[in-house]
Amino acid sequence: MRYVPRRVPGRNDSVVPVVAALAVAVLFTGGCSSAHGTSLSGDPSESATGVSESPSPSPTPSLTPPYPTGASGCHDNKGWTAEESTDWVGLVVDTPKENYGEDELRVVSLPGYNGPLCRKITVQVEFWKLVYGVANGTDGERLSNGMPPAYYFDIRRGKRVELHTDAGVERTIALPTSLYATDRSPCVGALISITVGKPLTSKELPEEVEVGGEKDLWGRATVDFRSQRVADYELSEPSAPQVCSPDGKPTADPADVPIPGSQPTDLYPTDLYPTPDYSLDIDDVFRSPTP
Repeated sequence: MRYVPRRVPGRNDSVVPVVAALAVAVLFTGGCSSAHGTSLSGDPSESATGVSESPSPSPTPSLTPPYPTGASGCHDNKGWTAEESTDWVGLVVDTPKENYGEDELRVVSLPGYNGPLCRKITVQVEFWKLVYGVANGTDGERLSNGMPPAYYFDIRRGKRVELHTDAGVERTIALPTSLYATDRSPCVGALISITVGKPLTSKELPEEVEVGGEKDLWGRATVDFRSQRVADYELSEPSAPQVCSPDGKPTADPADVPIPGSQPTDLYPTDLYPTPDYSLDIDDVFRSPTP
């Protein structure tokens, strides 16, 4: 088993802007006349009602889609750099949490928004099994005083799917059932990587994967891959690494070992209020004074 330490990695996120335009036309009418069709001077009045001309509506600006299609019905991606291909793949692939918790990964197809492309791009979807353990030498005091132990993990590929996609049609990839089972070991985590080109090599895998670290908009933990070819990823953390031995085996019931640094769920463990250190007797407060 290969063990590597954890740390807090960084993450770059991208946001696709959306532009909306409104065109407004306004119609004004106006007029006045005296009662009984006479003017204020007593002479019969002519019609005093006038209608203003409607202003010409403002032209609606045409919006250029991110990946417009030409006469051939596709977006020409000839000569794209590796960075351009990676950005595009990150746009068209949705991970499970981006799909609001569905148990699949999806390649979306939105003509004009993501193509389709004239030349297909090779994409690797890889599922990795992470086995976590507490570092040798960690004792119970580190857990009881709220300090997180040092976690080590071993990473191995569980499943790989190679795609040749132009986003012309929508595609889905199911998650590995055993890796994402609800009863999986509390020491096991799962990592999805979406990469342009060839499968990831061991030198491109992350050296450190933090437990309980910073999350993005979708609630996904950040992971620092050593490759610029990774278009997207998603980490499913182990549920209770604090109970794991150095070789990644659970040694206790997670319910009996709280997460390091977590607050107690029972804020008032006794019948005294608000705390055992300070309490008051309601009977003394409301007892009638002695005459």
